[in-house]
Amino acid sequence: MVHSLRIRPGGALHGRIRVGGAKNSVLKLMAATILARGTHVLHNVPRISDVDYMAELLRSMGLSVQWLGPDSMEIVRPDAIVSEAPYELVERMRASIVVLGPLLASEGMARVALPGGDDFGPRPIDMHLRALEDLGVRFTTSHGFVEATTDQLVGANLLLEFPSVGATENAMMAGVLATGTTVIDNAAREPEIADLANFLNAMGGSVTGAGSSTVVIEGVTSLHPATHEVIPDRIEAATFLAAIGVAGGEVVVERARIDHMEMLVTKLVDMGMTIDQTPEGLAVCGPERLRSVDVATLPYPGIATDYKPMLVAMLATADGVGIVTENLFAGRFRYIDELVRMGADIRTEGHHAVVRGLPQLSGAPVKAPDIRAGAALAVAALAAEGETIISGADHIERGYEHFVDKLSGIGVDIAVAQ
Repeated sequence: MVHSLRIRPGGALHGRIRVGGAKNSVLKLMAATILARGTHVLHNVPRISDVDYMAELLRSMGLSVQWLGPDSMEIVRPDAIVSEAPYELVERMRASIVVLGPLLASEGMARVALPGGDDFGPRPIDMHLRALEDLGVRFTTSHGFVEATTDQLVGANLLLEFPSVGATENAMMAGVLATGTTVIDNAAREPEIADLANFLNAMGGSVTGAGSSTVVIEGVTSLHPATHEVIPDRIEAATFLAAIGVAGGEVVVERARIDHMEMLVTKLVDMGMTIDQTPEGLAVCGPERLRSVDVATLPYPGIATDYKPMLVAMLATADGVGIVTENLFAGRFRYIDELVRMGADIRTEGHHAVVRGLPQLSGAPVKAPDIRAGAALAVAALAAEGETIISGADHIERGYEHFVDKLSGIGVDIAVAQ
């Protein structure tokens, strides 16, 4: 477990850096293996803490999870499993709640602890529960657990009040074995939703429309195990783009896809970066100094809230003033105090942050409050005179594999702090 990182500015970045499998997809794919007895194989799986946590959760239910190589994982779903997700495992990450849908679809019952995860405000699971209720699930909540039962899941028309990724995924995994047709309107449109749909279809499901605002699931009577390759992680790719933007230089970001983050790429080009899709990934060039822009987070295909910390770090040394608006989650400006410790000129009011760019920041001891904020502090350190020590770097390990090695490979002066 890495607890602290030391970063010093080292000039422009050059070389190649490889994007791993998407954290926000693989955790849901792992949960989906509950739906079909037998041996599943996932390729392009990132070796990150959250994958380890989900593997522990599946093992606690009776599934077998093992690595087959550097980035391939075998998951064996036996005939009988335990339909419970205990608190000590679920409290580590909010994504654990997605075991609810597949447990109900395959076992007709589930007992799942209320989720934990990153601390940036409440993200209630009411939409998950309402969608599953519409499919025929009965819920009780007590002593920190959600207890759910169903005699038979029945397809229904679901209208989500917000395009929640988790609620869309839970409804898809429940609906795939329901009787009849399930239609999810105002569904989340993220690439990770389409990746889950492709896996469910490889298992014998019938899911159409994933990636659009209407997903249609024709229920089937049974599913079979499948082999699947996880899509590349667009948030990791965005972090590397931010680092190149701040430090400058020319880097090939292997496997990154513009079609998964078009709005972000448009913003980064407006800031002065050059980003071109190639068969290998993205050819990226950072300017001598970035230009400021205004940014607002919105549901996909808008700017993801996970991108925002990196964008704030970029704006901290860009030329001009940028206004950043958080429209999705409360409390996601908590890392700004750490950037201010590094000399950044940032003022927050409600869900807005005004960032006045400075030519240079100052290295300082800072603390990562969550995964993406930790990565953003690493990005900011590339434009800070002197040494930056980031404590709480174990957060970063939850979402980024080989973070130190990958960044070192393109010229970042980064090491585990002693």
